[in-house]
Amino acid sequence: MSVAVLGSLFQAQVPGVRLWCVASGLLVITSALLLSGTSDIVVVTASSLLVIASLLGLRGFRQFLNQRASVAWEYVAVGGILFMLVYWTFVSPHVDARSTMISGFIAYVRFHIGWSVLKYRPPGRPKYAYYFVSIAAALGAVVHAVRAISYGLGFAHETVFLEPTPLNVMFLGMAALTLPCLSVGMVLVAHDRLSDRMERLATFDDLTGVLARRAFIARAEAIAHAAAARKAVFSIAILDIDKFKRINDRYGHAAGDLALARVASLISHAVREDDVVGRIGGEEFALLLPSATKEEAGRLVDRLRAIVAASGSCVPGADVVPTLSAGVDAYCEGDTLASVMARADAALYAAKANGRNCVMVAPAVDARQWKRLPTGSSELASGNITSR
Repeated sequence: MSVAVLGSLFQAQVPGVRLWCVASGLLVITSALLLSGTSDIVVVTASSLLVIASLLGLRGFRQFLNQRASVAWEYVAVGGILFMLVYWTFVSPHVDARSTMISGFIAYVRFHIGWSVLKYRPPGRPKYAYYFVSIAAALGAVVHAVRAISYGLGFAHETVFLEPTPLNVMFLGMAALTLPCLSVGMVLVAHDRLSDRMERLATFDDLTGVLARRAFIARAEAIAHAAAARKAVFSIAILDIDKFKRINDRYGHAAGDLALARVASLISHAVREDDVVGRIGGEEFALLLPSATKEEAGRLVDRLRAIVAASGSCVPGADVVPTLSAGVDAYCEGDTLASVMARADAALYAAKANGRNCVMVAPAVDARQWKRLPTGSSELASGNITSR
């Protein structure tokens, strides 16, 4: 069942899943071998596969958690275990020693899985799946540790492999519970990783790395409601890459993608920590500036415009320097997010009509026309910013 469920995720490119699939497949083979008989060759082969499957499962969890998958001494330990399995089966038969060694190694693997999942679980994700895995792994580790201690210290003895003693019956019963639970936990965390991936795709624009339109609007709405409750101010800027279609037509869509990615990166690195950046259209970006008046926002956005204009060519081997036009307006009492964005968008069109590569601050609601300040007439006029 574990192989079947995990196999459905084999092509999902979730780190660790393929190793979990291989480990589960080896456990299927191990079970089939033990059901076929308990000859010495079968026991050594099945025990070897069990040890290898356990190590692959641990490596899978390390891959999933973005940790170093391989630890050199573990491979040395596995080599030593395989050698001693042969020795204690064919040269100097010792069933108790084999049981102690294998259960001790599996206890180490399970404890390490439980600890790693708790320590390195992805921040911000639901905890249930990771706690489930950690508890299942810890319970399995306790079972194997008790078995290893019992046979290692002589509290129990076996003359044949898996002799139906009370301890072995209890051990097999607990193993029958903990191993499937661990497999279920693998599926849970794998699906959580897929959910995280889908949420990111829905939240962030894949090309530019900034918020996608829907996510930006949702976050901006939340900020707008909070601002209305506190009677605070915030500003919205709509920014557009100038003559973007010409870049696509002349240099191809790959060049257009480079321009989008470059502009988004420059904006993201230059804004303040609390500012919110989103891509709301093809070459159009939105910027929400909390606690900024439109005059302050105008100066901040004009600084972004200057940074982009001075960034150089965004297409290797071609002279393609992107520039921005932008419109800015601020929230006023009684506004909605849509109304602020509409006025900022109108200011953007005014910036394009004004020659592009400039920032326009929307006039007051009762103003009847745009009026450009003479360059240098005030601090606000610097950088082609226009106010009422």
